Amino acid sequence: MQSYRFSRFGSLNHLARHDEPMPTPGRGEALVRVRASSLNYRDLALLRGQYPMSWRDGLVPLSDGAGEIVALGEGCNRFQLGDRVCNTFFPQWFGGPFPIEQGARQYGSNQDGWLCEYKVVSEEALVRVPDHLDWAEAATLPCAALTAWTALTGPQPVRAGDTVLVQGSGGVSLFALQLAKAMGARVIATTSGEDKAVRLKALGADEAIDYLAVPAWGARARELNGGLGVDLVVEVGGKGTLEQSLAAVAPGGEIAVIGFLADGAAELDFMRYFLSGATLRRIAVGHREGMEAMLRAIARHQLRPVVDRVFPFGDARAAWEHFLARRHFGKVAIVH
Repeated sequence: MQSYRFSRFGSLNHLARHDEPMPTPGRGEALVRVRASSLNYRDLALLRGQYPMSWRDGLVPLSDGAGEIVALGEGCNRFQLGDRVCNTFFPQWFGGPFPIEQGARQYGSNQDGWLCEYKVVSEEALVRVPDHLDWAEAATLPCAALTAWTALTGPQPVRAGDTVLVQGSGGVSLFALQLAKAMGARVIATTSGEDKAVRLKALGADEAIDYLAVPAWGARARELNGGLGVDLVVEVGGKGTLEQSLAAVAPGGEIAVIGFLADGAAELDFMRYFLSGATLRRIAVGHREGMEAMLRAIARHQLRPVVDRVFPFGDARAAWEHFLARRHFGKVAIVH
């Protein structure tokens, strides 16, 4: 079987295709014929040496994949041959509070990821995917979709009639938009340019704010909700966004903090945060229990992930280059 590996991070020149032995499932394990994988921002951070959690060189990259089960080891009882599955982001986080040791158990950073033709994993690290999704769509779910779901379903879960603010047109933000609308929420989206604003509204956004034209978009979001502020901000991080999120959020509302925050955390005005009455909640993707609930919601509402472009396995490097250009709208996937 074939796979891709980074001999070391730092450049796409270190990504190479390899022939490897066909893996065999052991007890409690499944062999997956990987049909698609997808890229996330974390993969860029790893490439640039900026990922804040542990990582090592020489691995198969990518945390997200989907495929069909073609062999089962002894003792497996969760799946049958031919089942369509995708992985959970953290292979051993099944529910409850985040176990900190799970940070050292991630695909593509400290164990082999999904940019390969076949992969053996514990059957406990797999979930069934909705029948209406194709392989590329299914492969976008483990990281970005689950992160968005976790942001929307915390201690103050989104309810019908709530207002949610999402930022930009990356994978997490688009999933948050789609899922929040399915929950009956009103969604305000920020973006850069009229073209993207039109596309966001086509996906269901009730309002779109061009942050290039309106730098004080937090105040504008508050105005668009009658001056009351929004109930939830899905904060994807970056310079200046936390300040604007605080301007947008309602007293008693929540800012779900996702990603690495870049240098935005250094700009947090603690007194302003205190006076806002808002809650900051860290999002660490999510667990299997949450993912299974998310998949039920996706199936019930027949939601389809927004896929910007799909590349063939032989052009995996081109997929990375397209993703690095940061001009995509939605997810970038690779079919195997």
